[in-house]
Amino acid sequence: MAGVGNVDLRRKTNYLIVDSKTTVKQIEDTFKEFTTREDIAVVLISQYVANMIRFLVDSYNKPVPAILEIPSKDHPYDPAHDSVLSRVKYLFSAESVASGRR
Repeated sequence: MAGVGNVDLRRKTNYLIVDSKTTVKQIEDTFKEFTTREDIAVVLISQYVANMIRFLVDSYNKPVPAILEIPSKDHPYDPAHDSVLSRVKYLFSAESVASGRR
């Protein structure tokens, strides 16, 4: 996950570098922290990492911070697992049903 890469005076960061030693619990805790901080407007997360905590990413429904899944250089992008794309498809299909179009 990434932000602009800031470290504040209390040595608190707005990013997490995920590697083979990073636990799913650390990713979950960081995601929860980032989505509740007022100084973060967008959370960038690779789709590969998002899949590790898919239940959290899919259940997150606030507009700010926005969650943006990005491709990883080591793992191919799969649009079927993109939470933003899924929500857009849902909104367009709901809009079509509401207006009588299919």
